[in-house]
Amino acid sequence: MALDAALGLLACPTCAARLSRDGGSLLCQQGHRFDIARQGHVNLLGRAAPANADTAQMVAARARFLGAGHYQPIVEALRSRVRQASRIVEVGAGTGHYLAGVLDSQPDAVGLATDVSPLAARRAAKAHDRMGSVVADTWAGLPIRSGAADVLLCVFAPRNPTEFARICRQGSLLLVVTPNDGHLAQARERLGLLGIQDDKLAKLNRSLSGAFEAIWSQRIRWTMELDAAAVTDLVQMGPNAFHEHGQAAEPLTVDADVQLSVFRRPIC
Repeated sequence: MALDAALGLLACPTCAARLSRDGGSLLCQQGHRFDIARQGHVNLLGRAAPANADTAQMVAARARFLGAGHYQPIVEALRSRVRQASRIVEVGAGTGHYLAGVLDSQPDAVGLATDVSPLAARRAAKAHDRMGSVVADTWAGLPIRSGAADVLLCVFAPRNPTEFARICRQGSLLLVVTPNDGHLAQARERLGLLGIQDDKLAKLNRSLSGAFEAIWSQRIRWTMELDAAAVTDLVQMGPNAFHEHGQAAEPLTVDADVQLSVFRRPIC
């Protein structure tokens, strides 16, 4: 199964020892055992998922929206910055769409998707045959070996600079995608969606300062012609699903405006 491809990246969330396959479970040398779900993912969270974890409806909406190619420019931009990687991790990976897209351009690489939602991890487990999927909380600590990642992806997801620095080897790349002020402006205005945090890019750079060096940045803009169903999926696949908002009743032209920021883990 795809999880086997990523075993070399994983660490026991209890004692940090390496994990190996033991039948239908993952097992460390200290005897900590974690059952592999029938769908192929494994829960290494050690507790119930938080209230803001993606629901089944959110995961399905994201799969439909991303599967339709509406955010393909993000996939292409990520691919353009990854060269000869062997171990790629995506945190807050959701359905694993972006990691799977990057793996398609890196035939010798293996991937690991992490997400705090068991339902998202279940979907990601089927996203690519060289990608494992685990349930984990970026804030609480990632069940990943120190220095294991050649490339780390973080697309519209929470960031933990300390953990990111720990799991990235020296010289590895961190690719972060964040929304710019104009992202989904028409949908936000029409439907009363959540706003975008001010000065987001500067805050990102400050938060990673010291652990990573900024080496490149690209603004990516495109326009999407969305029917009402696609607008509904766009709203339902993210945090807006937990908040009151208007309903999509007609097609809508929506501008996408995101920033790809590339950082490198310094070589000491």
